[in-house]
Amino acid sequence: MKDVNAASQLPDQKRRAFWLKHLHQWHWISSGICLVAMMAFAVTGFTLNHAAQIEARPQVSRLDAQLPPELLGPLQKQAEAADGKSGVKDPLPAPLRDWIARRMSVTVGAQAAEWSADEVYVSLPRPGGDAWLRVELEGGKVEYEKTDRGWISYFNDLHKGRNAGAAWSWFIDVFALACLVFAITGLFLLQMHAGKRPATWPLVALGLVAPLLLAILFIH
Repeated sequence: MKDVNAASQLPDQKRRAFWLKHLHQWHWISSGICLVAMMAFAVTGFTLNHAAQIEARPQVSRLDAQLPPELLGPLQKQAEAADGKSGVKDPLPAPLRDWIARRMSVTVGAQAAEWSADEVYVSLPRPGGDAWLRVELEGGKVEYEKTDRGWISYFNDLHKGRNAGAAWSWFIDVFALACLVFAITGLFLLQMHAGKRPATWPLVALGLVAPLLLAILFIH
């Protein structure tokens, strides 16, 4: 009789061993992928929550330059053509961007510029600060201003994905997916070990109920 019971339990034990093996494998792989980023997001979550208490001291730097005639002339013609149209957001010409990079050590990509009869203005937002570049069309004066709010602001903006570019946006998506795999495999592992750990589901319920109660009672 014991042999029959043992034989009937064997498929269940194999199935359990199979799922335990694969759940543990995906759990540690996903934890390895998202470990460092999860700690960084946890820290920046704290700094964002206490942003009012963390004093930022912005540092503003300015640069000026004079655009050479061989670049100013074509720019004036492009501005005249753009000024008569509505909604034109053409980027700065490539030769002008190259000159700005060499002369001012400022990288201006192919982002949209604001064209008018008097000036060309390019907004250059960045994590942890802001920047802008302005080209005066009459005299060819080039002005650049950058505001740096420090490393805490920089990492806070990365947390929010603010002005961080497409590559960082893709990273956040991959990180979020890894966190989901980590959490879901962890949930199934909890379920498989819950029989020997009576506190498992009360703790899971606490993790669900506590934020719900805070939201219902204190957030209006």
